[in-house]
Amino acid sequence: MGSERRNFDRVLFGRGYTARIMAIDGTWERQCRIGDVSEIGAKLTIQGTVDGIDTREFFLVLSTIGSAHRRCERVWLNGDEIGVRFLRDHPTPRPARREWAQADHPVDPPAETHEPDKHD
Repeated sequence: MGSERRNFDRVLFGRGYTARIMAIDGTWERQCRIGDVSEIGAKLTIQGTVDGIDTREFFLVLSTIGSAHRRCERVWLNGDEIGVRFLRDHPTPRPARREWAQADHPVDPPAETHEPDKHD
């Protein structure tokens, strides 16, 4: 019998927590139950077949509304159970700060300064 290799505390869900997995490119998705979860990974039970889909990397979608998800990498697959490691999402670049002139509600503009005409 294999020894337990996990070094992080796990939270066990007795009946599982309903979620879904989805391809990175959105081409497939499956319902699943989260059996246990830790800081670095989880054990999932997939509903339906995983035949014909690439489960090497995918999203674990935790909410039907909003954007609660984790990017996952498959560590092991045994029938309808899959062990995953959580990956960091690639950070999206922040939009550049808008210039003052482009602000939706600018405050009072700076006073214009004119140099007097120099006529000798």
